[in-house]
Amino acid sequence: MAPNRKSCHPSEMGAAHYDSAVYRRLVDGLYTEAMLLADEARGYFDEGGRIEREALPPVMRVGFSCESLKVTTRLMHVIAWLLTQRAVQQGELAARDALDPSRRLGEAPVTEPDVLSNLPEQARQMIASSIDLYRRVARLDAAQVGEVPQVSPARRMQDRLSLVF
Repeated sequence: MAPNRKSCHPSEMGAAHYDSAVYRRLVDGLYTEAMLLADEARGYFDEGGRIEREALPPVMRVGFSCESLKVTTRLMHVIAWLLTQRAVQQGELAARDALDPSRRLGEAPVTEPDVLSNLPEQARQMIASSIDLYRRVARLDAAQVGEVPQVSPARRMQDRLSLVF
């Protein structure tokens, strides 16, 4: 990495990444997205999806209800993790404490493809959005403890070239 350039990738920054303005904006954006998705999911599964759920065969109604709980679980794990990141950024929690297993991103429940394929379109979209958000946050969580691959060879080459020029 170039000597006077700061990285914004969590695995390259260690605990200092919590001070990065880019990381702060990323956490804030993900938090907003998670809260909006949680509100949308609540509205759909509690109200709008009720008619769609009732139109399903009994076994699929159970699947629909289980999937709504899985969406909620994914989103609550994400929101809790993002709130931990905000607490570190605001100095309310030490960065090392955020790495404690109890403060890491919890395991996400798995959605079975055969159940998913039989659900109404809006339910499938809600589930897919929660899975996508969870996966993005999981990459950030893994990066904090160095569970992500090292910098790509192409990136290393670019950094070496920046030293020369």
